[in-house]
Amino acid sequence: MPHWKFKLHEVIYEADTPAGKIFDIALLIVIFISVILVMMESVTSLLNKYAWEFYIAEWVITAIFSVEYVLRIIAINKPKRYIFSFYGIVDLLSTLPSYIGFIFGGANLLFAIRALRLLRVFRVLKVTRYIGESRKLISALRNSKAKILVFLFAVFIICIIAGTLMHLVEGKGGGFDNIPLSIYWCIVTLTTVGFGDIAPVTPLGRLIASIIMITGYGIIAVPTGIVSAEYSKATDKPIRNTQVCPNCNEGKHLDNAKFCHKCGFLLND
Repeated sequence: MPHWKFKLHEVIYEADTPAGKIFDIALLIVIFISVILVMMESVTSLLNKYAWEFYIAEWVITAIFSVEYVLRIIAINKPKRYIFSFYGIVDLLSTLPSYIGFIFGGANLLFAIRALRLLRVFRVLKVTRYIGESRKLISALRNSKAKILVFLFAVFIICIIAGTLMHLVEGKGGGFDNIPLSIYWCIVTLTTVGFGDIAPVTPLGRLIASIIMITGYGIIAVPTGIVSAEYSKATDKPIRNTQVCPNCNEGKHLDNAKFCHKCGFLLND
């Protein structure tokens, strides 16, 4: 790999070098400005008053992200690894709407996709003090997946049974016209959302609803407890390596790793 390409990779992909930190901070600022502009453009009064300013600012930000996207492709030996990665797709989707609107026109609905740029914050926050903790959290969520799926399946069964029961007790007179609608009411009640669009009117229906509400408080706490238990079991010394392979764009290397565990390429010092 040429020296200039190696240094470019160090600036764009690494977070533990001075240049890399400056780049990440600058990119983080641009991302937040971009998302704020997207939100402000949704306010009709502001859009009517500052339409031209919004237009210029959006194209400046789009140009910055476009240059960054191209540089990320250039900085690695196997660009397909980045282009078809999750963040590569996010980068592309968050930049395309401006070009589509310019070429074809009438693509204002696609501008909402620009809010995807906020997802890039997770990559920018790849600094040493956060990378280990984020991997612990991801590991806890992954290890909790089976338990949470079983729990959600049990909750879904409860909603079907309770919804069917409410349909039989309340009937059309109480607004529970059919079983799917009753199941919807049960889900809303069980999660303590309570839109109030449907409500039981009979004493038995209200008793069942009260039981569902009380059950909801316990149900909400279960997934949190499952994840917390898995998180507490995670290692106290998580991996904090932020190195990204200049060749294949692979991350998640062990601490003090000198070579990529996927392709064997020499990592940045």
